[in-house]
Amino acid sequence: MARKLLFILLYIALVLELGLTLGSFFARSFTLTLFKVSETNDTSFLAFIVGWLCLFVSCIVCLTILKLWKKHNDGYLLCYIMGFFWIAIGIAIYAGFGRPDNLVIDSVKGLLIVITAYMSKKQAAR
Repeated sequence: MARKLLFILLYIALVLELGLTLGSFFARSFTLTLFKVSETNDTSFLAFIVGWLCLFVSCIVCLTILKLWKKHNDGYLLCYIMGFFWIAIGIAIYAGFGRPDNLVIDSVKGLLIVITAYMSKKQAAR
């Protein structure tokens, strides 16, 4: 059950990251407005750069799903790395900018992935 839940969470994370990626590339004005950032040449450039970062994270999520599907243990390590990465991003954005929406989205997503990866690995070891 934990394995299935882990895959569901990873697919949700992939959809969110790909949504941010596509938004950063093709709907930059909308994406900047969504994050309450005024559009200038500089912020548009930064949104483009963030889009590439989100594309990289999406590729890592795809690699993690593939590794877990093939039952490789390094898929769990990738889950832990991504989970703690998202937890840290959520806390840092909340602490630095007072944005609780990112705290909830990123940190909860990361925490759930870490917990379900642990539970799934524990069940697979039995």
